[in-house]
This record gives sequence, structure tokens and C-alpha cells, in this order.
Amino acid sequence: MEQTPFNSWADVAPRLVAVAAGRDAADTVIRKGQWVNVHTREVLPDHDIAIAEGRIAYVGPDASHCVGPDTEIIEANGRFMIPGLCDGHMHIESGMLTPAEFARAVIPHGTTSMFTDPHEIANVLGLEGVRMMHDEALMQPVNIFTQMPSCAPSAPGLETTGFEIGPDDVAEAMNWPGIIGLGEMMNFPGVVNGSQQMLAEIAATQTAGKTVGGHYASPDLGPAFHAYAAGGPADDHEGTCEADAIARVRQGMRSMMRLGSAWYDVETQITAVTKKGLDPRNFILCTDDCHSGTLVNDGHMNRVVRHAIACGCDPVIALQMATINTATHFGLERDLGSITPGRRADVILTSDLSTLPIEHVIARGKTVALNGAITVECPHYYWPDQSRQTVNLGRARTANDFAIQAPTGAQSVSASVIGVVENQAPTKALTCQLPVREGLVETDELPSETDVCQIALVERHRATGATTNGFVSGFGYSGKMAMASTVAHDSHHMIVVGTCRENMALAANRLGEVGGGVTVFQDSQEIALVELPIAGLMSDSPATEVAAKAQAMVDAMERCGCTLNNAYMQHSLLALVVIPELRISDLGLVDVTTFELTDVIKGQS
Repeated sequence: MEQTPFNSWADVAPRLVAVAAGRDAADTVIRKGQWVNVHTREVLPDHDIAIAEGRIAYVGPDASHCVGPDTEIIEANGRFMIPGLCDGHMHIESGMLTPAEFARAVIPHGTTSMFTDPHEIANVLGLEGVRMMHDEALMQPVNIFTQMPSCAPSAPGLETTGFEIGPDDVAEAMNWPGIIGLGEMMNFPGVVNGSQQMLAEIAATQTAGKTVGGHYASPDLGPAFHAYAAGGPADDHEGTCEADAIARVRQGMRSMMRLGSAWYDVETQITAVTKKGLDPRNFILCTDDCHSGTLVNDGHMNRVVRHAIACGCDPVIALQMATINTATHFGLERDLGSITPGRRADVILTSDLSTLPIEHVIARGKTVALNGAITVECPHYYWPDQSRQTVNLGRARTANDFAIQAPTGAQSVSASVIGVVENQAPTKALTCQLPVREGLVETDELPSETDVCQIALVERHRATGATTNGFVSGFGYSGKMAMASTVAHDSHHMIVVGTCRENMALAANRLGEVGGGVTVFQDSQEIALVELPIAGLMSDSPATEVAAKAQAMVDAMERCGCTLNNAYMQHSLLALVVIPELRISDLGLVDVTTFELTDVIKGQS
């Protein structure tokens, strides 16, 4: 692994002091901009920034004493100088990209620091997969910190993953150079019930002096929530309403409010600051999950900050939530998150604080993007064969693998149905009366407004040949179609959703052929394919190419009748057995309100 070299403050402190005092010349001076100070919540006009060794040496009204014959001068021309944006919680794999290509996609949007949890690849390749992500992250020209995944599987006993993560793995990873803490503790029932393994992982992280990420995906704010807070998680991003945000910050946690490709949880929670007037220091903006199309076409953390401002947040407060608040939370306030001496020189020049056009991006003292175009290389890790051979179906699937048998003699059945909720991660546990034909439960004769089709989880880690079947509602599909994906949070088997069993088999087998990705079939013809050869989760192709294929996939879903916003993200989370109410796993249908397996067929009439 070849890391991008970057000096610590201790290595360069003598030169920073000399530059600030005027005894040495700066490498770069940004001249005559409006300094957005996120420590004091001020905007100070006519200020200069002097940079040396990739760090800020001086910020003040006149840096002429820091200028030498070889100093690069960047004219701010009155533009706002804001800190590089930080994403406090995210999963690179959700972008369908490797760390290098993800960085290439978000740098022009002003993201210079990311706090990533690679628990997707951990479920497929274990600790070695985490190491691969960690190593490529350290090669990038921006700051990508890795949280060691905590939950693989996310809910023991309810799913089977390719690999498992335990306390020994966590303790080992805490010594890696880029590990910043523990990834989101999704097994909140385990913490609430005093699981020795979960508490041991948290203890190993706290012993290392690092931050424990949270994930409390329950509306219950009673004793269970308080027990979870007592278990040690320092933040949580699963809140969906104002009461959730308030409860978390009152208990000493940071409320992470997310705007991803499909999660719109900022508007409903930021009122805790904008209307209730709570101290904004404990609120953080993040994305959680953004696919490549969102990154290329809409933005990254700049999109989140703009959205927070549009929801009524003061622009500088919104910036604090995406810079200094995040850095402070992870113990990095002295290293990044603000434009102040000693910090990494991560600076954005923008002409407007509300619409936030990202005109000039500087990371570690170097210009990395200008007017939406990246100006640096993002080095790639060598991904070995083991990372590219992860779709092991065992055997080809046929239509019969997706048949759901009805009880003998039944004319119809009462079935449990997963109900997709647009723009939110939780699902609804629905019940629907479904017809039976020739002994099989069917969905093709239902009226269009009923909107129920089949869902299957196809095992792909151990080549068992197993298929779990169920029903899902909310996508609006019609005609004969199927969509399959090896991105299936968090176990990452294969999810197939369709209206036709033959098309479901074709889609599943196609992903076995290409080694993973997403495909859409209509009338037995493939109409979209996104190849994701690395762990069945990511591509190392350029983000623009992956985004184009992802857009073709979205268009194909619409051709099949789906009108949900970012329906692919909803599709990929249907196996996430730690978010209520109903999910599917390789072991069966999971009631996430009780954390128990439940029957697909509830009865007969």
C-alpha cells in the first residue's frame, strides 16, 4: 500500500510558526476573501490565509509578511472561504464505487473529509475486505477515515453473512493507521440486552480512545433507548423526527441528520435547532447512502448543506454541522474542520453561502478541483481475485425456485407483505389477501392498485443453492419483469423482486454470470445492467460511467412501472434486518419489531 504522504502537525510545527511570524514564506496564500469562522459563527471580510506543508499557518487581515518569491497566490476576490466539508457517516459501497472513484466523484463537490463504515464489504469478505477499503482510502488526496464495522452479521441468528466480525477483529483494527472508531452499532437489541460480544466491541473501541458509532432504529424512546445510550454509542443517524433528534442530544449523543439518495431525514429533525432553539453543536449532517447517480448529478455534502439551509437553517450553522461539529465529534478538532492555524488546509471558495457553488477546492494545501472539475489523481488499490469472485450461487435458478406453495386446497391466502415507504429506510408490515392458482400463490391477477409482487433472497456466499421467497408492495411494477441486485444490505446475498418467476430466474442467473451488480429484465430481455465486480458491491470504473449505467437502471425500473424516488435504494435495503418493520433474509421473513422469524403465509380462506 502506498499512502498519500501527509505530515502531522508535530512534523511541521516549526515551519508553521516561522511562516506565521514572517520568518519563512508560505507555500500558498489565499488573498482577500470572507473568512467563515465556524468556531465563532462569524463571517469576516478582507482576510488572507497562509498555507505551509499542507496546513494553515496564518489567518488574518494581511498575510503579505508570509509571501515569498515562490509563494502561490490565489485571489479569493471577496468570495467566502469555508472549511472543506465533512461527511460524518457514510458507506462508500453505496455509491457502487471504490474509495478512489468515490473520492474522484465527491472532491469537486467540496467534500474533503469522510468518516466511512465499510460494513457492506465486511459482510462479504470479512476483515480482509475492510483492510482493502482502509488501504485504498489512505491513498487518496483527501481525508478518508475508516470506522471498523461492528456488526457482521447485523442481527445474529436472523441472517447468514459471508464472514463474521468479532471483538478480536475490532481490537486488531483499532491499531490500523486510518481507523477512527467503531462503525454503527446496528445490533441495538444486543446492546439493550447486554450482549457480551457487542459490549466487548464497544469496550475495545473506547479503550483505544476512539468513537463508537450508533444505530438505534426504533421509535421506542423509553427504557430500551436509555439502555442503548448507556451502552456507549456516541451518535445516531436513524432518527426520523424532531423527537428522535432531541432525545439523542439530551442523552449526550450527537444527532446525525441524513440526506442520502433515498433518506430525507433532515427536514423533520432540524427543527430541533431552527424552532426549538437547541444548541446546534451536537447536530451533524451526513449522507449515509448515496448512489453514483446522486454523486455525479446532484452533489454530496454540498447538497446536504444546501438542503439544511432550504429547511430554514442559518447558513453558517449548517456549515458548522458539516465541518467543526463533525471534526470535534471524532476528536479531530485540532486537525480539521475549520480554517484556523495548525489545521489541515482544506478550504472551499464559494461566491454564495446559501446556494453554495463549489468554485475552488483545496485539500491539504493543494488545489484538487476547480469549477466542478477534479485536478488531481485518485490512486487505485490493486483489488485481488478473491475480491472479484464473490457470487457463488451453487447452481442456476429456475422459475420453480421462486414458486410459493399455498396450503393444500386453499383458494386464497393471507400473506405478510413488506411495505416500502418512499424516502425512508423503515418498511411497513402489511397483510394482503392473495389468490391461489394450481397450488401456487400468485400476484399477477391482482388489481393494479394492490401493487404486490414477489421478492426473493438468493444465497450467494456459500453456494448453498437456497432461495427464500416472500412478497413486497410499493414499487408499482407491472407486466412481466424482474430486478436483481447483489447489493442487499447488510448480508449482501442477492435480492430479486419481480412480477414473473421466469424473469426472476433470468435476472438471478445473469448476476451469477457477471460476478455481481444490478440487472433489470422485462419480457425475458435484459434492459439494464450495472456490473459491480468487486465483492458484488462496487466498480472501479470511473464514477461517470457507473452513474450512466445506474441512470439506465433507474430508467428501466420506470419502464416497468416504478415511480418511487430512488427506488433502487429501497430495493437494496429490503434485507436489512435491523430496521423495522419487516425484512427478508436467507433464513426467512423477519419481524424486526420482535426480532423473530415470521410466516409468509398467515392463514387461508
